Amino acid sequence: MTRVFLMVVALVCLCVLGCGGNNTVGASDYVPVTKFDPSRDAAKDIADAVAEAKRSGRQVLLDVGGEWCIWCHKLDEFLETNPDVAELLHANYVTVKVNFSPENKNEAVLSRYPKIRGYPHFFVLDDTGAVLHSQSTGDLEEGDHHDRDKVMAFLREWAPR
Repeated sequence: MTRVFLMVVALVCLCVLGCGGNNTVGASDYVPVTKFDPSRDAAKDIADAVAEAKRSGRQVLLDVGGEWCIWCHKLDEFLETNPDVAELLHANYVTVKVNFSPENKNEAVLSRYPKIRGYPHFFVLDDTGAVLHSQSTGDLEEGDHHDRDKVMAFLREWAPR
């Protein structure tokens, strides 16, 4: 009896130690890719995002561009200054920045997707990695800025059902 009791106590302790901290049910170790970085492995970043989308019930939004791209920076600034848009984005999408620059054009990875005519460019993927939509962000602009209503409509249209 004492031996069984000690085994149960040991199992409970192992469970508490193994389940404590940040390892809560439903938690994720996923770290979003928030910068265009030519040294990153875009294929791995996309695979990780797809796994996180499956886990969290969201779509994947690939944001293809580079640090050289003024409209890429304008888009980041737009999201920073429109918290309701950013909230809608993060509630429904796992975002991944995929670098395109002279240092790394990510040709092998980007060859899997429809042709890109300008930057930044969005691809919406489902939680299996299949392309649902290819979006020129130029269509989401108005004059010299991104149009809030157009961006919101785009995000709502491609959000998971």
